[in-house]
Amino acid sequence: MTMPPDDAPERDPVTDALHHLDVTLSRLEAAVTRRLEAEAAPDDRDAELTLLGEDRSRLAAALDAASARLAQVEATSGEVGGRLDRAIAAVAGVLERH
Repeated sequence: MTMPPDDAPERDPVTDALHHLDVTLSRLEAAVTRRLEAEAAPDDRDAELTLLGEDRSRLAAALDAASARLAQVEATSGEVGGRLDRAIAAVAGVLERH
């Protein structure tokens, strides 16, 4: 054990031991906190990935429904266009005869 210099105040071994214990406990608390945060992070990432997967599935289903609806509207639009063309031709034919 090293002796303090003559002009330094004498240190109490109990106080030194308590200080050392306090520093060690602080380091232990910090390590436990870091460990708990590290363990919580993957759970958060897993939950986020699950939510993103659910969102993707919901959006894919909505896109499929919208695509089907668009195809139906395009088909109906083509049918209506054909009927209008035939109606215009019929009206034009009637007007030419009169």
